[in-house]
Amino acid sequence: MDYSFYQHYWWFLVSLLGGILVFLLFVQGGQSLIYNIGKKEKDFNLLIGSLDKRWELTFTTLVTFGAGFFASFPLFYSTSFGGAYWVWMLILFSFVIQSVSYEFMAKKGNFLGNKTYKLFLFLNGLLGPILLGAAVSTLFYGAEFKIDKDNLTSIMPIISSWENPLHGLEAVGNLWNVALGLAVFFLARCLGALYFIVSIEDKEIQKNARKQLLINAVGFLLFFLPYLIALLLKDGYSGNGNVEMGGITVESYKYWNNLLATPWALAILLIGVVLVLFGFIKSVFVPKFIHGIWYAGAGTIMVVMTLLLIAGFNNTSYYPSLADVQSSLTIANSSSSLFTLKAMSIVSLFIPFVIAYIWYAWRSLDKK
Repeated sequence: MDYSFYQHYWWFLVSLLGGILVFLLFVQGGQSLIYNIGKKEKDFNLLIGSLDKRWELTFTTLVTFGAGFFASFPLFYSTSFGGAYWVWMLILFSFVIQSVSYEFMAKKGNFLGNKTYKLFLFLNGLLGPILLGAAVSTLFYGAEFKIDKDNLTSIMPIISSWENPLHGLEAVGNLWNVALGLAVFFLARCLGALYFIVSIEDKEIQKNARKQLLINAVGFLLFFLPYLIALLLKDGYSGNGNVEMGGITVESYKYWNNLLATPWALAILLIGVVLVLFGFIKSVFVPKFIHGIWYAGAGTIMVVMTLLLIAGFNNTSYYPSLADVQSSLTIANSSSSLFTLKAMSIVSLFIPFVIAYIWYAWRSLDKK
């Protein structure tokens, strides 16, 4: 287990966390559907009350995802979170108003009123998935930054610099970034509809949820399939495996080549796609079927994890620089030290116990 092993191990864990995070965005998807599915005040209470049991899981996973990146690949963290700060601040702000809404919505005397908090939840459901999807897309389509590790020896040791004054908001200028953002948005709404189907025993709500599932599944496929095809056909950037910056070259069909080089990842991707489609189709056309979220959710984790894996495995630049191609980040040149990765790997052995606790807490909340 050499340095490269630990680097790839932690990229796998970060990719897994990313897949889990996208699945848990069913909370945001459900929030964006409250005006479509809820027709009466009692419906709103059922929908929001159901989501109130789960929203902290998404928020916690988002923080854990960021913390995992910070600990294992600090150069990416400092470059993206420190340079593209406007897009990350907007994402954080949308989650802050979400937590405020769940905290104060049901309390007497809240001066903003329930309608304002419902609007906040809708905004989090709209902005959160779109901005997260656009930010993740920059792992494939790049961002405008430069890296200079020689600055470590200077009085002002600033390694990375952002070359665009919009500081992350320029990502929406790339239509493919927007396409993935919208795909994540519609996927979150599909998962939200599936969650309402399994968690609320109300015929009218389930009927409306299945209708919204069909509409948003079409929207998801219209944006995701072109994005996936374009991704597999586009050029990528390949590193030479050296831990230093530089040595980045253009490679045609890079992400398709990565799938062919890792057949197990291709198998996971295909199985994930089948599970997502099965969960959607059976939930729409079989009224008695209510467990579609588990199939679609597992498939979502597998698909997202695979896409993140091929973004970094096989000496791929997982964060291409549009300002200076030799500044592009790879697993090899942006990770923590071997000692740090080893130490964190010991802690990571507790992850299965954390997952087991989440599942236990989920089941316990459902019993009430």
